[in-house]
Amino acid sequence: MSVTLSRIGAVGVLTLDRPPVNAFDEAQAGEFATAVTELGADPEVRAVVVRSAAKVFCAGADIAMMDSWRELPDRGVRLEKFCLLLQDAFAALAALGKPTIAEIGGAATGGGFELALACDFRVARATAKIGLPEVGIGLLPGAGGTQRLTRLVGPAVAYRLILGAELIDGTTAERLGLVHRAVEDPAATALTLAGRLADLPAHAYTAAKRCIDATGTGAGYALERTEIRALIHTEETGRRLDEFVSR
Repeated sequence: MSVTLSRIGAVGVLTLDRPPVNAFDEAQAGEFATAVTELGADPEVRAVVVRSAAKVFCAGADIAMMDSWRELPDRGVRLEKFCLLLQDAFAALAALGKPTIAEIGGAATGGGFELALACDFRVARATAKIGLPEVGIGLLPGAGGTQRLTRLVGPAVAYRLILGAELIDGTTAERLGLVHRAVEDPAATALTLAGRLADLPAHAYTAAKRCIDATGTGAGYALERTEIRALIHTEETGRRLDEFVSR
């Protein structure tokens, strides 16, 4: 299993464990969605921490898998379906109805940071590398990143990170509002926060969150899938994917 579940008191712990960098393929996306469903159905779980078994939090989509589709005539359709799979899995996490915390102990890039953005809170190691660099390889964030990041910090910072394909550290991410805490020990901080949130009235937490989130729409998510489906067909994207895989 590339995703495991455990519990510390009232805190459910979802651990990513697909070495070396927890890159999502179709199977892991399915396992992740199943794990989220289990956490939501467990009445003993009142808050959730998402963490990694490795030093890296998550590197996002499995680029080698995506590159293997490049010669297929339906590669755009396959990529769009994969993006929808991730969007749905992360949307389920965002709609869990229980406090969720991303414990970013190491690099969270691409879909890995999109996963973190689907959590209510993000606690990062001060030195962790964070960003959405997909434009640099001819693609774009296709698992909700263009929508959640822009809603979180506004277009100016979203332009800087997405269009500029910029990677920043946890300290800078805290200053820009991408993460709530940048610390030396994100594991302890995330667990302490989760314990405090688990003690809050669940109905009030859920209702307040629903009001905060009510400003979003679904159109942007569909646009992500449409654009990334087209991008996988371009010559430059193919070349950059090859370069990335051969590093």
